[in-house]
Amino acid sequence: MQGKRVLELQCVFLVFLNVLCLSPAAGPTVKPSVSLLPPSSLQISGDSAALLCLLSSYSPQGAQVSWTLDGSEVTEGVQTSAESERDGRYSRSSVLTLSKARWEKGELYVCKVTHEGAPHEASFQKSQSQC
Repeated sequence: MQGKRVLELQCVFLVFLNVLCLSPAAGPTVKPSVSLLPPSSLQISGDSAALLCLLSSYSPQGAQVSWTLDGSEVTEGVQTSAESERDGRYSRSSVLTLSKARWEKGELYVCKVTHEGAPHEASFQKSQSQC
């Protein structure tokens, strides 16, 4: 396939017909860059608030995203994009949308990313003046 990296399975035949199959390395593991953007002041003045978590420039694919609000996991209001690939590096985004009341009640928002078994995160600590 053109434009796609195809991994070939290489088999080495050993003595007595034993077979050892090796998969060539898929390239280096690159941890994601994780950024968290809080809602704008214009958005906060409306009925809801959305936080945006950006994951970029990682390899291989497979990064998972979750959110916590004041230490508790949040699943409602979360939309996470499919991963996109460019030049062997991947990216994705996740949005946490909260009601205005829930935004005003919360203090610490964390976007947690798991990639290749390693945790990465970005957080936003709201100060009282931002309510």
